Amino acid sequence: MQRLESYLGGRWVAGSGDGAVLVNPSTEEPLARTSSEGLDLGAALAHGRQVGGAALRAMTFAERGAMLGALSEAVVAARNELLDLSMLDNGCTRSDAKFDVDGASFTLAAYAELGQSLGDRRYLVDGEAVELVRSRRLGGLHIKVPRPGVAVHINAYNFPAWGLCEKAAVAWLAGMPVLSKPATSTASTAHALARALVGAGVLPEGAFGFLAGPAGDLIDRMGYGDVLAFTGSSQTGRTLRTSPGLVAAGVPVNVEADSVNAAVLGPDVVPGDAAWDLMVRDVFRDMTQKTGQKCTAIRRVLVPEVHAAAMTEALVEEAGRLRIGDPREDGVRMGPVVSARQRDDVLAGIQRFDGPLKRVRGQGRPAELSGVEGERGYFVDVHVFRARDAAASHEASCVHDEEIFGPVATVLPYDGTVEQAVTLVARGRGSLVTSLYSEDRDVCREFTLGAAAWNGRVNIGSEKVAEVAPGPGTVLPQLVHGGPGRAGGGEELGGLRGLDLYMQRTAIEGYRPLLERLFDGT
Repeated sequence: MQRLESYLGGRWVAGSGDGAVLVNPSTEEPLARTSSEGLDLGAALAHGRQVGGAALRAMTFAERGAMLGALSEAVVAARNELLDLSMLDNGCTRSDAKFDVDGASFTLAAYAELGQSLGDRRYLVDGEAVELVRSRRLGGLHIKVPRPGVAVHINAYNFPAWGLCEKAAVAWLAGMPVLSKPATSTASTAHALARALVGAGVLPEGAFGFLAGPAGDLIDRMGYGDVLAFTGSSQTGRTLRTSPGLVAAGVPVNVEADSVNAAVLGPDVVPGDAAWDLMVRDVFRDMTQKTGQKCTAIRRVLVPEVHAAAMTEALVEEAGRLRIGDPREDGVRMGPVVSARQRDDVLAGIQRFDGPLKRVRGQGRPAELSGVEGERGYFVDVHVFRARDAAASHEASCVHDEEIFGPVATVLPYDGTVEQAVTLVARGRGSLVTSLYSEDRDVCREFTLGAAAWNGRVNIGSEKVAEVAPGPGTVLPQLVHGGPGRAGGGEELGGLRGLDLYMQRTAIEGYRPLLERLFDGT
C-alpha cells in the first residue's frame, strides 16, 4: 500500500505511526496510508517565511505569472494520472474528475495571465494620490505589499485538485508562500498533484509546503504575517476563526463554509421555455455532479406554486435515467459519496427531512448499482423532496437551516412574487450562489438587488446564455467565490480582488510629488 508523504522544508518526508488509511468509496478497498505524526510543522512554517517568502517577494508579478503558467502546464501533463486517482479516492466519474482537475489548471492559467498583465512590479498602488490638507504639498496614497508570513490552506475533500490550486495560485501571485493541507480522505489525488507541482521545477525553495494527514499543531504554530484560508464545515470554520493564537496574532482568516444555495424560477417562465429547460438541467447537474458534494450545489428549488408539480416531475424523470455505480463502469454518471461517515450523515439528513417534507423520490441506497458487489460502497440514491404547499415553504425550516451534502434537493412552492422569492432565499442566512431563471428585465433587477445581500454570487439564467453558461455550480476565477453569513463571510478569487487577502494595504503620506515619483507602481 502506498504511503503518502508530506513536502516540508523543501523535501518529502513521511510521518511516523500507522496513520490513516484511505479507501476507495466504491469498493471500500484500501488505497493508501498517511500520517503527519512527528513532523515539525513549526520548522516548516519558519522555512516558508524565511526562504520561500523572500524568494517570492523578489520576483515581479510577471515572473510569478510565468511560474503559474508553468505550473498549469504541469497539471495538464499529469492530467490522466490525476483523473484516474480521483475516480478511485473520490468516487468520481471521469467527467466529474475533469471538472476538478481541469478547474485546477484553468485557474492557474488565469492567474498566470493576470500576473503577466501586472508586469514588472512587486507591489500594487491602490488608487491615486489624494490631497490631505489645503495644500498640494501634503498628499497620501495606498500601496499593497505581500504579507511576510505563510498562507496556510486547509482544503475540503470534494475538490482535491481545484481546491489546492485556486487558493495557491492567488497567494503565489500576491507573493506569499503556501502550506497546503488537503482533506485526508482524498489526499491521494492532492498528493499526486503536489508532486506534479514540485516536479515542474519552477517553485522557489520554501514557496510550497504540503501536509498529508491531520493538521496536528499547525494552527498553534501560526503567527503574525500568516494567513489562513479554510474550506469546510461552518462549525470548524468558527473554531478556527476563534483560535486564541490566531486572534492574538491578528491572523486574517478566510472561511468558505456550508451554504444552502437556491435556484428560483421567475414568474414569467413556464414549462417548455428555454429558461425552464436550463433550470432543470442546472438543478439536476448540481444534484448529481460529484454526487451532490459541492459547496455551490443547488439545495432549494423555488418554483411558483402553479408549476411546482411540473418541476418535481421533471427532476424525478431525470433521476430515472441516471445510472449509478462504480464510476469506472461504462455509462455510470454518478458514483458514491466519499466515505462511510459522509453516507451516514446524508442518510440521517434525509430522515430528518422526511417529517416536514414529502419524499417524492429516493430510497436511501439505490436498489440497482452498476459494477458493485453486494452492499459494498458508500452509495446514496438521488432524493427529491417537496414542500407540501406554499405555506409549507415558510414552515419547513429544515430546508433553509440544513444542508444535506449529497444528491438531495427540495422543491419549494412560492406565490410567484419576487418579494416572497427573495424572502425565502434570505432564510438560508447567507449563500455562496443563488440562481434566477427569467427573461424579464424588471424581475431580474428586482430579484438581484433584493438577493445580493444574502449571496456571494447571483447567477441569471436565460435563453441568451443557455448554450454557453457552465451553470451556477462552476466557480470561475474572474468572479469572487464566497458568501455572507453561514457561507463563511469570506471571499476568494475574483481576479485581482483575490490578492487582497494575501497583501497588506498601507497608507503612505508625505510630500505629494515625492510619493507620486516613489510609488509609480514599479
